[in-house]
Amino acid sequence: MALRKIELLRRCGGHISVVAESLHADVQALLDAGAIDLIAGPYTPELLAEVSLVVAATDDQELNRRAAADCRARRIPVNVVDDPEACSFITPSIVDRSPVLIAISSGGSAPVLARTLRTQLESDIPASYGRLAELAAAYRPRVKTAIPQMSQRRHFWESVFDGAVAEHMFAGRRDLAEEALEAKLADIEAGREVLPGGEVYLVGGGPGDPDLLTFRALRLMQKADVVLYDRLVSREVLDLVRRDAEHINVGKRRSDHTVPQEDINQLLVRLAKEGKRVLRLKGGDPFIFGRGGEEIETLAAAGVPFQVVPGITAASGCAAYAGIPLTHRDHAQSCRFVTGHQKDGELDLNWQELAAPNQTVVFYMGRLSLPIICEQLMAHGLPADYPIALVEEGTRPTQKVICGTLADINGKLDPEEAPRATLVIVGTVVRLRDKLDWFRGKEEV
Repeated sequence: MALRKIELLRRCGGHISVVAESLHADVQALLDAGAIDLIAGPYTPELLAEVSLVVAATDDQELNRRAAADCRARRIPVNVVDDPEACSFITPSIVDRSPVLIAISSGGSAPVLARTLRTQLESDIPASYGRLAELAAAYRPRVKTAIPQMSQRRHFWESVFDGAVAEHMFAGRRDLAEEALEAKLADIEAGREVLPGGEVYLVGGGPGDPDLLTFRALRLMQKADVVLYDRLVSREVLDLVRRDAEHINVGKRRSDHTVPQEDINQLLVRLAKEGKRVLRLKGGDPFIFGRGGEEIETLAAAGVPFQVVPGITAASGCAAYAGIPLTHRDHAQSCRFVTGHQKDGELDLNWQELAAPNQTVVFYMGRLSLPIICEQLMAHGLPADYPIALVEEGTRPTQKVICGTLADINGKLDPEEAPRATLVIVGTVVRLRDKLDWFRGKEEV
């Protein structure tokens, strides 16, 4: 253990003294090579007089803790191997591609897991990344002069690291990499290459579980300069957006629109025309009750380039996590998605079609309209004992599923509880939940 810490500290350029009465053979070899100093004998507090940092790595826990207490009294950072509570700092596992360094830490709770992750990253990240970083460092001042706008400079470097320059470096051809970078920069300085402008990414964030994001969604979330997000986007998904991106909440609640839709449309246009890559992040899928069509109409009319990334819609994700299939040969040969959002206190739908047998009907935003939904479906022919399920906070750790019938489901709700994001599923497929439910850790009613 002491040897591993010594090797880590050596790479940082520290002057290392080892206090020990006897040495491991490999530590002795470092001493013989003049890489470390030895203070032979037992530890005493007086040895801390001119020390900047201490690692206690003996097999005597009492001695380690005594040294740690002496360090804290002198305000010296101390790391005690395999004893996180005694540490004033911890050392992460490191993937070294100098000048690129990647640190993986479990906060001292699972160092073996951190080392396992480091091993995986070691195989995925070639050593040439360090040489690519060195090349970028040599050109940074010139690039900064040629491209004064930060967002465009970021776009330039992304094209370098994702393009031919990086490929040449990975192939061990620094000469070709430098030649390609030189040519790319010369074109910009001479005005022969137009830097990319702004763009809008319309991305479906899914129903809440970040594991349901697509690879493409995650890639664009990491590229965005600014993100406009809705209320239904979960915190876990939002945390995956690039950390230094600007965040703008444009979410809507019933009768409370933080930003009106037309203002959102114009804001997307303005930000893109400022040269920014704008992430429009929506819960579920942007084209299923997400008003994505209205937004891309405005973008297209303004000549703003955009990409659309589908997301797993709430009906599919929430039903799956609740163990309710939306279609089934013996129960439902079709599925209908319907908005449960009221307009002027009315829910104007084709109730006769929605009350037809052998189908599943999913109401988005249906919690507040639940009394109307149940009343109208029974009035148009569905029996009072017809199955219905409410999925609250679907796919998230706080998911809650409430099952009942059209006649009794409203009585199962707590009138004092604040409404949560809720999906309403109506159909005999709800009866299959007891057989097919696989999601655990939720509250059930």
